[in-house]
Amino acid sequence: MLSRIADSMYWMARYLERAGETARLMEINLLYLVEAEEDMSEEEKWRPILQITSSESLYAEQFGDGGISTPRVLQFVSAGRTNLSSIRTCLRLFRENARVARDRISKEMWEAVNEIWIGFNERLKGPLTAERAGIIFVEMRGQVARFNGLLASSMMRGEAYAFYQLGGCFERADMTSRILDIKYHIILPDLSMVGSALDYYQWAALLKSLSGYEAFRRSYHTGFMPADVAEFVVLNRDFPRSIVFSVERMGAALQIIGLEHKDATRSAFASIQEMVAVTQQQIFDNGLHEYLERLQERLSLFHWSLAEEFFQ
Repeated sequence: MLSRIADSMYWMARYLERAGETARLMEINLLYLVEAEEDMSEEEKWRPILQITSSESLYAEQFGDGGISTPRVLQFVSAGRTNLSSIRTCLRLFRENARVARDRISKEMWEAVNEIWIGFNERLKGPLTAERAGIIFVEMRGQVARFNGLLASSMMRGEAYAFYQLGGCFERADMTSRILDIKYHIILPDLSMVGSALDYYQWAALLKSLSGYEAFRRSYHTGFMPADVAEFVVLNRDFPRSIVFSVERMGAALQIIGLEHKDATRSAFASIQEMVAVTQQQIFDNGLHEYLERLQERLSLFHWSLAEEFFQ
């Protein structure tokens, strides 16, 4: 397979996954604005979204001292043309990478790519109200699920599919670690509070932003214990958005691709596997934030090793 095709399949998956995850985050946060405590400022409610999407500094550069407000964040995260992580930018790059790999995807997938881009590019034009944005976010999640269904039912299981799976699972693991790290820190700013009874809506919002609320409630019957939430999101092998689940699917994709003579990539992935081969107690003994920070560093190293050995 040509390196540019592999690169495009990898990034095609990453951009679509990022668009879907961002839409879910924004949708849940809009609901949380209604349910959250009144003493939380608008800025406190939206800053985590900018931090998770690594766009806080760009937002500050663009809006200066104007502060963080709902209309600005909605526009910036959803349709911002200068924001490389905005939903619109991700969808545009998703289509561009799909076009490069056009001969490796099915006709149905290509038609869906164009429908997604044309439809949402049009709908994201103009000012976004909270009500209108909420509808768009729900539809965005549905379109991502539809496309992945087409991929699962119509694409050949070869190297191209493996690179797509690798990119999607990498993005999911990275995004899940960021969501847990930032939101957990907000909910538990003081380590002495670990294990205490916390606000129901905060924990529910964290799990709903990962589509794991119902699954968590079926798995744990003791309420929202912080350690249980972290264990579920990081180490549960049956939860499709857990970090360990994503890492295992990355490993399956790499087996198809093959890592012969790819020492840097193999070593970098082994270090990630080592990170998820731990227990809940081991994570908390060393600190959840520190654990997630190391994991993100190793994910970044894996990405650059993969790019150097496969895509260059």
